[in-house]
Amino acid sequence: MAMAIRSFLIFLFIVSLTVPTFSLHEDQVGLMDWHQKYIGKVKHAVFQTQKTGRKRVLVSTEENVIASLDLRHGEIFWRHVLGANDAIDGIDTAMTKYAITLSSGGSILRAWNLPDGQMVWECFLQGPSDSKSLLFVPTSSKVDKDNTILVFGKGSLHAVSSIHGEIVWKIDFPSESLEVQEVIQHHDGNTIYVVGFVGSSQFDVYQINAKNGELLKHNSAAIDGGFSGEVSLVSTAKLVVLDAARSTLLTISFQRGEISFQKTYISDLVEDFSGMAVILPSKLTGLFAVKTSTATAFISVSSEGKLEVVDKIMHATFISNALSISEDQQAFALVWHGDNEIHLNVKQVHDWNSDLLNERIKLDQQRGLVHKVFINNYVRTDKSHGFRALIVMEDHSLLLLQQGKVVWSREDGLASIIGVTTSELPVEKEGVSVAKVELNLFEWLKGHMLKVKGSLMLASAEDVAAIQGMRLKSSEKSKMIRDHNGFRKLLIVLTKSGKLFALHTGDGQIVWSLLLNSLRQTEACENPTGINVFQWQVPHHHAMDENPSVLVVGRCGTGTDALGIFSYIDTYTGKELKYFGLDHSVAQVIPLPLTDSTEQRLHLLIDANGQAHLYPRAPEAVSIFQRELSNIYWYSVEADKGLIKGHGLKSNCAGEVADNYCFGTREVWSIVFPSESEKIISTVTRKSNEVVHTQAKVIADQDVMYKYISKNLLFVATVSPKASGDIGSATPGESQLVVYVVDTVTGRILHRMTHQGSQGPVHAVFSENWIVYHYFNLRAHRYEMTVIEIYDQSRADNKDVLKLVLGKHNLSSPISSYSRPEVTTKSQSYYFTHSIKAIAVTSTAKGITSRHLLIGTIGDQVLAMDKRFFDPRRSVNPTQSEKEEGILPLTDSLPIIPQSYVTHSLKVEGLRGIVTVPAKLESNTLVFTYGVDLFFTRLAPSRTYDSLTEDFSYALLLITIVALVVAIFVTWVLSEKKDLSDKWR
Repeated sequence: MAMAIRSFLIFLFIVSLTVPTFSLHEDQVGLMDWHQKYIGKVKHAVFQTQKTGRKRVLVSTEENVIASLDLRHGEIFWRHVLGANDAIDGIDTAMTKYAITLSSGGSILRAWNLPDGQMVWECFLQGPSDSKSLLFVPTSSKVDKDNTILVFGKGSLHAVSSIHGEIVWKIDFPSESLEVQEVIQHHDGNTIYVVGFVGSSQFDVYQINAKNGELLKHNSAAIDGGFSGEVSLVSTAKLVVLDAARSTLLTISFQRGEISFQKTYISDLVEDFSGMAVILPSKLTGLFAVKTSTATAFISVSSEGKLEVVDKIMHATFISNALSISEDQQAFALVWHGDNEIHLNVKQVHDWNSDLLNERIKLDQQRGLVHKVFINNYVRTDKSHGFRALIVMEDHSLLLLQQGKVVWSREDGLASIIGVTTSELPVEKEGVSVAKVELNLFEWLKGHMLKVKGSLMLASAEDVAAIQGMRLKSSEKSKMIRDHNGFRKLLIVLTKSGKLFALHTGDGQIVWSLLLNSLRQTEACENPTGINVFQWQVPHHHAMDENPSVLVVGRCGTGTDALGIFSYIDTYTGKELKYFGLDHSVAQVIPLPLTDSTEQRLHLLIDANGQAHLYPRAPEAVSIFQRELSNIYWYSVEADKGLIKGHGLKSNCAGEVADNYCFGTREVWSIVFPSESEKIISTVTRKSNEVVHTQAKVIADQDVMYKYISKNLLFVATVSPKASGDIGSATPGESQLVVYVVDTVTGRILHRMTHQGSQGPVHAVFSENWIVYHYFNLRAHRYEMTVIEIYDQSRADNKDVLKLVLGKHNLSSPISSYSRPEVTTKSQSYYFTHSIKAIAVTSTAKGITSRHLLIGTIGDQVLAMDKRFFDPRRSVNPTQSEKEEGILPLTDSLPIIPQSYVTHSLKVEGLRGIVTVPAKLESNTLVFTYGVDLFFTRLAPSRTYDSLTEDFSYALLLITIVALVVAIFVTWVLSEKKDLSDKWR
């Protein structure tokens, strides 16, 4: 019996070791995080459907992504994100096995393997000047034939081998002002024509030998009236262009290099023509389209150059390029909107009256208008031609239409997020149960037995998969109600297309989406752009019947002097409550820490003239604002001028019409950085809603240091002008990085530090009383990270307990920027092995939990590093009291622990920003990372000290308790028997 008890105790010990685990196991992936892949708005598309097997489409996007998509489901086979400065100019395929991409303004040509996306070769092209870039890949059915790829870019024409990527020949054009429009290779393959404009009135044709690049002939001709707009190539020796007034069509023929012009007035072709016309981009043989103010006219071009209108469509029409369906037949697609439907019409180029396809497809109105269309054909079982259309919508989504329905869709607008905020979910209503009931007792027991096997590390691969499926199925993380820990929220994101999405933090599902009417193109607002999304109305948690709302601010243009746009959206229903245009511009938006009786947050908008406008425009808001008028300050940065200004408010605006919601501003201070010595490259300030738990910091030997906590501090980084370029553009002696800490109320510089031989880019984060920033050290040829901590020296004598008892201390007195602060700083620098894209810091509800820095690396991953690594008080040999305080020994570089990657093995391609949101549970923080991809996870920087983990095995705990009770009972019975036997002796 003693042996059995000993074995049982050993078993309990082993079980106790397996329960408190904090690492992420394989079966936990997807429980607290999610990852979504996107590509962005599609610019070019090439279908790959010739071979049997998987049908694909090759696309390039505005986010500089090249990807291969499955035509059956829309999934990504492979993709590459080329980078922010490597815009894709064109794509095509060569030898039916390579994908060819031209990027960086015609300077980089690459070949990718079509099946797996591996890069085969890369060619760098150089030329005398920047110019329009064109890619021309001749079609060939032979797989191994080395076709020559023609590339025009940087003012030169290159012929590149499609097999090896070597430059066969190159020709530079003498005229720097030549704007090449088309590169044409005749069917015989021996002659190449390069046509373009010099200035606005001269047309040039270059005839080149395709084998050796020899210039055979050069002709030019001038015409009165000039040229403008797009060029439509209607045959191998004929193109159509508009004149400078956009009222006359010019048909230009250049057969064998001989140039001739033929004018046709648009008014002779289109009745009631007025205004200016636009030639729609298309590549149709003998046909082109002209858009006027009243209709879209399709015009045929005869061999003699005569123009004739074949049809007019009164709707906004979008045209695809020509598609060869046989040796002598070409088809193209027309798409237009009508009656909440999309009309898809496929016609033959030379037979307008016959329709190869005519379908109507109902689409979600929140996708907006069609922006681009690409078509592809396939052969049906009855040997007839079928067509599929790839549609790019106004909201940047991608759809595949086939047989009158949407086969699949992709929300690729989420690849271009420009603003993020959060909203709470609604609370649970009475009578609504949120608990999920298990199916039966057997399933319940089976599930818990699997969990026990997983805890004891006895589960097989099938068991692990079953446990993962059960957890995902039974998880409550995707419910549409608020949870008591604050893990379930809505992420409200604004995209570049002007569409607003609500994403559930549980699993990333799109709860609702809204294409904002305020950010759609109209005659009054031709180029609307979104600025950001802000929390507008956040009802008190007891107000269950009120819905929160957000504010979207935009402007009708890209400049700060463009008129502003306002839009209010209900975050529960996704409805646009109200939108309107402003009568002033929007240069800066300042959310104020003030709310009215309806919980609407006050916002101050600064226009380009320096005037401040208060919203909401209500008498109550003005009365609240007037009480705090003298305490409102803000700053503005003009980096190109090297100027930082501090601003305050004064009385109402002076104007002909009284406006109680407009206020004049005054310049309080200014800092001018000399342009010959310093250039501003980065500014960072604290989050306005950051919570600081305590001002005092207890250090070794029970001493106390007091943090200088102020929301009015600004971090500024400047470099010498020679070091403002890329890394290595200046020598260490010419480079200098200077950082400042500025009080934005008084303009007082509290701290200044110089890094000789260093340069940017600088990425920084400001939290509590410390700043961490990242830069490059040219002398050491390594990246560095520096920490600055700011302490309040005026409170350093508040250590007397008697003063504290008698109230003769100043700890409770408010900190004022008006009084000259006595501050001291501590700093330390460390080497860091990575270049970074973004940096943020974790935030919690009460600010008690230790901080972690979240670093977005150049590898598009997020690394979490404890703030203790950035303690400026670290020393090589810390004392025993410093070790007890938690100070780490000093090392010259910061350690990178593989387990500290928040994104695990995943990548957030094109990473641009990291957003942290506190949960209600103090130990947890929510992290949202966005770029081309989206990633969300939940972190516990100080472990889950205030709750049990979600994977805690309650079944194992119950079994342990029952086993202990049984053991106690058995040992008690054995003990009683032993005592009884001893008494009988």
